[in-house]
Amino acid sequence: MTDVSGKVLTVLGPIDPDQLGRTMTHEHLTMTFECCYFSPPPGDQVENPFQMQHMFWLRQNPYGNHENLLLKQENSAVREELLAYKKAGGGAMVENTTTGIDRDLPTIRQMSKETGVHVIGGAGYYVDATHTEATKRMTVEELSVVMADEVLHGADGTGIRCGVIGEIGCSWPITDSEKKVLRATAHAQAQLGCPVIIHPGRNPTAPAEVVRVLREAGGDIGKTVMSHLDRTIFDHGELVEFAKEGCYLEYDLFGTEMLDYPYDLSVDMPSDSQRVQALGVLVKEGYEDHIVVAHDIHTKNRLTKYGGHGYSHILKSIVPKMLRRGFTQAQVDKILIANPKRWLTFK
Repeated sequence: MTDVSGKVLTVLGPIDPDQLGRTMTHEHLTMTFECCYFSPPPGDQVENPFQMQHMFWLRQNPYGNHENLLLKQENSAVREELLAYKKAGGGAMVENTTTGIDRDLPTIRQMSKETGVHVIGGAGYYVDATHTEATKRMTVEELSVVMADEVLHGADGTGIRCGVIGEIGCSWPITDSEKKVLRATAHAQAQLGCPVIIHPGRNPTAPAEVVRVLREAGGDIGKTVMSHLDRTIFDHGELVEFAKEGCYLEYDLFGTEMLDYPYDLSVDMPSDSQRVQALGVLVKEGYEDHIVVAHDIHTKNRLTKYGGHGYSHILKSIVPKMLRRGFTQAQVDKILIANPKRWLTFK
């Protein structure tokens, strides 16, 4: 039990869960993603892609330009987007930036103050490639203490408390350092009764392997979100089988449509229409209480400033599509309001 039992912990402090409203469960408002730069093919470089004639190239190669990976440079644009998100009916966002990709809680808190959007900050560590040598030397117990402290007392010396552990980053295969972080996450979650969110490796079996490690370490799978399922599990039969694990099932790349996924060229990145179809399969199979959604904006080109879809895309475009494809308003409200609220509320 903590002082936030029965509450949601935002960067401005604890709130009643009913205050959240429509919630995007996986976004970034300020971060860097240079750890995952992916060089375009020789001869396919664009020196300055932030011009109208290069927008399609940038949409297909978002990780092939260093400047595009510096979302932290766009605080003003992101602030305007949050205002637009609130105007569109949005209430809250989970900001999943963790140690290793430039978490900036003071900026996030200021954005929340200025826009009225509830923001939940993320504790913990991203993928192994961002772990420092000091982090890799830490024990499970030491890592658990750090994450619990980021929730109980504040992160990065700011006194601003995180309301979720994650996104906890995993590669494929999961590295030894990542397994330690997963076990530490489970220990901290057991202590705090807090929500957890996972970035799984890029392999269809990765989500189940993460669940196995967490469960064996005492984690609460029913209070854990598995992110990025839209780029990880493509077979609907396998998706339904994984859903039996009992975690929340997150489709969080809405707005991302590209011909090739640079981190795995065997993947055909689904379209938003295919994402909606996958959600429909999960609803039909009885998992509407376990679905959450988001955009996972983490590069500049996805901001409306650069012709991107922005943080309001789901509310403005995807929800109407869902309703046209047979989802009821009650089911949409579960996905956007009830499920995030239940997940984010501390035990």
